[in-house]
Amino acid sequence: MKKNPWLYIPSLYLAEGFPYIIINIVSTVLYADLGFSNEKIAFWTGWLYLPWILKMFWSPLIDAHSTKRRWLLSMQCALGILFLALAGTIAWEAFRFANQTGSLTFFSLSLFGFLLGSFLSATLDIATDGYYLLALNPVVQSKFVGIRTIFYRLAMILGSGPLLSLIAWLSAPNAKSEPVLLPWPYNWTVLFAFLGVLFLFFTLYHMHILPRPRQDVSVQSSGSTAWKEAFRTYFTQKNITLILAFILLYRLGDAFLEKTVPLFLLKSQSDGALGMSVQSYGLIKGTLGLGAVILGNLAGGWLLGQYGFKKCIWPFAVILILPNFFYAYMSWSHPSATVVTALITLEHFGNGLALMAFSVFIMYISQGSYKTSHYAISTGIMALGMMIPSMASGWLQMKLGYTCFFVLASLISLVTLAAVPLAFKIKSIEETEASFRTHKHSLEDAS
Repeated sequence: MKKNPWLYIPSLYLAEGFPYIIINIVSTVLYADLGFSNEKIAFWTGWLYLPWILKMFWSPLIDAHSTKRRWLLSMQCALGILFLALAGTIAWEAFRFANQTGSLTFFSLSLFGFLLGSFLSATLDIATDGYYLLALNPVVQSKFVGIRTIFYRLAMILGSGPLLSLIAWLSAPNAKSEPVLLPWPYNWTVLFAFLGVLFLFFTLYHMHILPRPRQDVSVQSSGSTAWKEAFRTYFTQKNITLILAFILLYRLGDAFLEKTVPLFLLKSQSDGALGMSVQSYGLIKGTLGLGAVILGNLAGGWLLGQYGFKKCIWPFAVILILPNFFYAYMSWSHPSATVVTALITLEHFGNGLALMAFSVFIMYISQGSYKTSHYAISTGIMALGMMIPSMASGWLQMKLGYTCFFVLASLISLVTLAAVPLAFKIKSIEETEASFRTHKHSLEDAS
């Protein structure tokens, strides 16, 4: 029996988005709340991007062994167990860490947990994106590309917004000087326990609801042959040099903000930051950011559908680099909370808009029998472009100060505009977009 994609596409991409934001952003907020230095936080959490880079090397094995459905269910279950283990680790170490800031034991154990989670999450990405390409025919894919992006971004905003605000509220002192609901930092235990239960629920729900596409079978080749063929077909496609340059450069300015912005918002004003509370951070990034990013995704999907990738990419790229200039201004002037909130909301809207184009770009260049692997290779290369600048960002910020750092990041972000003309020379973008728009693909083409 054919099932409505609305029953499983939103929940699949919620489950895909949560681990990424928890591991790469919420870990940064956690360590900032516990008092670690910007340099240490940015450098070590920057390594958490590594599995998203390396996933291109094991993605062919996922094509060659078992089904995407089984892979994604296994990864969701494993993430649920891991988040519960992290909750236990935080509870076990919290009291000692609260009294011995910088506890190597806690930092090492939690970082190892996040690193293991990043490998599981990267594998979940491969399986989920591959399942999407196999479960839906190209016409339905084009209709749901905006929906899947919205729910992926929704998970990211919920994870870095309302959930953070809630766990901060659990341990926030109140005006009546009554005891807090939960001693800090045990509130972080609640967050990870909730995530563990949530992912076990996702596993059970998807076991019941996910259809079994007839195309969802292992590629008939050995693991080594699958690996070789996936990489050969990817790196021998037309305009591969231009494709790689676009993937690496489009989000370069964004990469410098990934780790530093949470630190800038949360760290003390005496250090040149804004000194925002975790609760305020969650409310601004969540409540307002949630609506902004959804509007941006909806607007981006509609504009791409109406005018196509090549007509939208220039304005989208300009919008993508604006937040660098926003933060340069905020670090220089330390504006009112209203102005900060407005600029962060605009940042989310712009990212929701601009990253739609990037998602479509990767989808359009992922073709043939190994399209799952091609998608993973592209996102792995993108992660490499994000990892190196983000790792260096903490060291640069501490050397330059917030204002000079954000000015430098703004200048570097202009490279994005140099990447845009490259997209106009990539033949597969125009060919695939034309085929999607005229609905000439068949269900067999999706395999």
